[in-house]
Amino acid sequence: MQVLHAQGHTGPAIPPALALVAKGRDHITTSEFARAMCCAPQTALKNHCIKGECYGVRPIKRGKLLLWPVADVAQALSAGA
Repeated sequence: MQVLHAQGHTGPAIPPALALVAKGRDHITTSEFARAMCCAPQTALKNHCIKGECYGVRPIKRGKLLLWPVADVAQALSAGA
């Protein structure tokens, strides 16, 4: 099984399915994050609104969008395994 690391990132390996979704980007959208974490986008938005994070991942805000760091998502996924 081949695993990828984010560019310049020495942390946890990016799962192949997440790397496919990210397409080389450092951040993913809320809908992509929700699909990776197996929850509804509304759940991710609600958790962010209440706690400032969702499953231990803190997004950055760009305008109206929440962008979720791929490296942090990979770490959250590996911690749950």
